[in-house]
Amino acid sequence: MGEMAEEIELIIGNSNSNFSGVTSTMLQVLSHQQKLINLRVMGKHHLPDPSVYISFWQVAKLCRRPLSNGRFRIFQARRVDEMIQALLLKHLFRAKIKIVFSSAAQRYRSGFTLWLTRRMDAVIATCEASAKYLQNPPDKVIYHGVQTKSYVPAIDKLEAWKNLQLANKVKTTGKYGIAILGRVRKQKGVHHFVDACLDVLQKHPDFTAVVIGPISESHQAFVDELKNSIELAKMSDRIIFAGEQNFSEIPKIFSSLSLVAALSDNEGFGLTILEAMCSEAAVLATEAGAWPEVIRQGVDGYVVPVNDIEQIKDKLDNMLSDHNRLVKMGQDGRQRVLDHYTVEREAQQLCDFFRAM
Repeated sequence: MGEMAEEIELIIGNSNSNFSGVTSTMLQVLSHQQKLINLRVMGKHHLPDPSVYISFWQVAKLCRRPLSNGRFRIFQARRVDEMIQALLLKHLFRAKIKIVFSSAAQRYRSGFTLWLTRRMDAVIATCEASAKYLQNPPDKVIYHGVQTKSYVPAIDKLEAWKNLQLANKVKTTGKYGIAILGRVRKQKGVHHFVDACLDVLQKHPDFTAVVIGPISESHQAFVDELKNSIELAKMSDRIIFAGEQNFSEIPKIFSSLSLVAALSDNEGFGLTILEAMCSEAAVLATEAGAWPEVIRQGVDGYVVPVNDIEQIKDKLDNMLSDHNRLVKMGQDGRQRVLDHYTVEREAQQLCDFFRAM
């Protein structure tokens, strides 16, 4: 690994082979952290730049000694198994590291997870809501950010929606698009989105709703029931299931949308809302994840109680009733992201925190 390895300051855990929200947030901030600090990623999964990969055994060897200035390297863990890996390195292999756990989950931990967390050198929460679920206050709250150069609004959303090419040969209809994105399952509130659209879109013929995301076999019956309701209402051309889309096409999809709904029962952070706001889509979300902290009520969109279908319908109707106001919400949302939720800001705050330890 040469002389450069001596000055590697940060090791980032990357233990999950599945592409998850945690993976997405890690990769987005990684490209900016690389500009600020010499780092390696322990795990090959989904890395766009294989040169930053380092194995467990390489870390164990590298961290036998501290940095040339005497400081310990930082190991950043985002998952339970990454905390375990870091503790093995530190106590079994005597690695000269300080371990930082970034906590996004909004649930109370098991006894074992609490035991692991107490053994961290520092804990970062990704929002105030996740901080409340920690046994002790976090050392720092650092919000996630998004790639503002990737998630940009279309010059003309009407034209972008009309010309949008979705996978599975799905054709867009109507003048404007609204959508819910993510895994298609009950926990994500997809049924509430469909139910609200069945009611509200009758009054707003210019809008078409799209459900975008993978459908697993275990949730196919749930989806079939929703599709049946749509067919009975004769709205199959207004409420469309588009299936999973190519990840590289997601920014283009966001840029064409006028409104994005995120109606989960619970979330870790919930990056979808920031991606939508950055693309100048108005947002309608439940009180999950960081959404109540991010969305300004009536300015960028609305936040409603979890599983409150009447509030979802009311706010959706309200937003679609005034197109100029809907556009303004999207514009205000992007400005809020530029001011507070860029990935550059997240990367800088993380590196500043690590170097201050």
